Amino acid sequence: MKKRILLLLSIMCICGLIGCEKDSVSEVTVDYGTSSIYSEDDMNEAIELVKDEFVTWEGCELQSISYSSDEECNSDNISWLNELAQANNMSDEFTQCMMLVSDFHTSENAPVQWNADTNYEDFQWWLARTDNGEWKLISWGYC
Repeated sequence: MKKRILLLLSIMCICGLIGCEKDSVSEVTVDYGTSSIYSEDDMNEAIELVKDEFVTWEGCELQSISYSSDEECNSDNISWLNELAQANNMSDEFTQCMMLVSDFHTSENAPVQWNADTNYEDFQWWLARTDNGEWKLISWGYC
């Protein structure tokens, strides 16, 4: 009987610890804004790439992500992203781009590139794709 109780308590403790682990992108508020260029599905594909990158950032929690505006999807930005891609040995010739902005918070034990226990707002994420291609995350940060 004692063994069963100990086993049950052990399982409850393990499940409790797993339940306390917080996913750094699980409770993100998404604002799709208004776009005459991109659908919600287009934006969701791009947002997933941002989330995939963000989960690699230890000590950071993504709070919100928003579509910037159709105005950012212009020939100057497409050219700039193509230059960045070439500099990084990417052979794609992009014809579309998207800027997302996010807010996130760092923990008290944030890595050295971030200030500890700080809110970062309007952090930019630049993505590009070829006609009917898949989004690629090209650049991020404050530009």
